[in-house]
Order: sequence, then structure tokens, then C-alpha cells
Amino acid sequence: MLTDRSTDVKVSVIIPTLNAGAGLVDQVERLKKQTLRPYEIIIMDSSSDDGTVERARKLGTRVLSVQRSEFDHGGTRNSAAAQAKGDFFVFMTQDALPYDDYVLEKLIQPLLSDERTACSYARQIPYPHAGILERLARESNYPQESRLKSKADIDQMGIQTFICSNVCAAYRRETFYEMGSFAEPVIFNEDMFMAATCVMNGYNIAYAAEAGVYHSHDYTVLQQFRRFFDNGVSMCRNEWIIPYSKVGKPGFKLVKTQLKCLLKERRYHLIPVLVAESAAKLIGYKLGIKHKRLPLFLCRHFSMHKLIWDRMHRVNDSSATMKRTG
Repeated sequence: MLTDRSTDVKVSVIIPTLNAGAGLVDQVERLKKQTLRPYEIIIMDSSSDDGTVERARKLGTRVLSVQRSEFDHGGTRNSAAAQAKGDFFVFMTQDALPYDDYVLEKLIQPLLSDERTACSYARQIPYPHAGILERLARESNYPQESRLKSKADIDQMGIQTFICSNVCAAYRRETFYEMGSFAEPVIFNEDMFMAATCVMNGYNIAYAAEAGVYHSHDYTVLQQFRRFFDNGVSMCRNEWIIPYSKVGKPGFKLVKTQLKCLLKERRYHLIPVLVAESAAKLIGYKLGIKHKRLPLFLCRHFSMHKLIWDRMHRVNDSSATMKRTG
């Protein structure tokens, strides 16, 4: 249960959207039923053309807008946070559905319990229709046990220490700004870079397994390649974090877990799929890390987020010009 301070807890829920569809209705309605009711729900929409804005307004949410060409995962969230009124920011994606009525209460509790806990993130539960490989990935990355991560865990956990997913994550307002907000423009991992900055500055990261949201994707092999290419690009542009990825080899452990399960359940026909997906992830990531050696048109073609790529390129060109003329 929340502390006696719960009556003073003001939570701003921020949801970036792009053609969110009718699922937004269910998401917002579930948020309104939370035991810890949101102080406000902010929809940050990227010029949807499927009626998302109209649905959001009918639901009583606060609607902000950004042009698709100006969207990026860090900067857009920062813009929404700048207009939020809550003491805590809860960022969610449009495809994350609260599992029960206690998600916000359980998510905020670690932040209320300890001021040195900068952020907390929810457990991701695969949707019932998720394929076995995706189900295993979610169960491996988001176990049933909660834990608190700190700088002391880096030697053992490596980059896993910094995992914090904006699929559903809460941040203390003052710490969010103390740490400089999300990196921008960024094509991927804005949540991990923020969490890493917090950890390196002595804060804790809470994984709140009791706070659950439905969230999963059955990506194709090509989509996995593009997603991990973007992952590599973001890591390359934040090179300070790369050395930590060599500890623990979480990707290799996941593949071993998935393979064992396929063999146990005699789903031999999915082994080639697992091999293809694993190869696509590895190749995509390696190319992303080395993307500066590739021509721009190829980078854009490989990326899952072409418009964000264009924005990053424009911003970087502008910064380079200012340095030359400054």
C-alpha cells in the first residue's frame, strides 16, 4: 500500500501516440480505474490520421502535438514532460495495457519508499496471442521477482543494470531534470541512457514486477534486423555505455533459454526461425555500431524509424555547422 503521503502524489501519465487506434480507449479507461488515479493523462500525438486525437479528447485527456518529422523518442517525451504538472512522470507506450488496477500504485511505491530510487519500471506480460519466442523473451527479460539495481551491481550484471523500459516507467520529477532529461535526438534507448546516468550518479533503479502491463511484439526477421540496427546506432552515439554490454552476455543467455524450451516442447520447426532471428539481431546490431562507415541512404533503409533518422541527421549536420562557424 502507498504511504500516508499518497494523497499528495501527483502522477502525470505521458503517452506518445501515432495512429493508436481504438486500443487507446481501453488503455485510458484502465488508467482512470487505477487505485492511484493519474493527476493527468497527456497524449503526445505525432500527427495521427486515424482519429487518435479525437478519441483522446473525448476521453478527457490532455492532447499535445508534434509533427512526425520532428518526433524522436527522447526529445518528444522531454517536450511532454516540460508541460506536465505532476511530481512523478509515468511514460507509457500506446500498446501497453495495464494488467490490473494497481499498476500505478505499485510502480510509484519504490520512488516513495526511497528518495535515492530515481525511476522504476513495470513487468511486461506478453499478450495471450504472442508467439512462443516472444513470450520467452518477455519472461526472461521481465521476471516475476522485483529487484533494486545500483552501481554495485555493474560488475555482475553489466548493461542489465541500466535496463529501464519506457513501455511503462516512472521517474521522480526533480531527479529527471537533475539528470538532464532524456537524451535527444535519439532513435532508441532513451530510457536506458537515463537509467545509466542515474546509476552512475549514485541512484537506484527499481524493477517493480508487481506492476504489470501487457506488451509484446511478434516482429518478423526483417523487423528484428531493423530494430537492432537502430539499437546499434543509439549505442554507437553513446559510446561510453558500450563496454558494459560485454558483461553477462544477456542476448546469448536468452537464445539458450529459447532453444532449450523449443527442444523440450518439441517445436523443432521453430528452431530455424530462432536461428534466423538471432542472426538478424546480431548482424543488425553490428551494422548499427559501424553505421558511420555506411552511406546515408543505406542507414535510412536499414532503420525502423526513418523519420527519426532524418531528424538525427539534420540535427547533427546543424551542430557540425555551428562548430565550424562558431
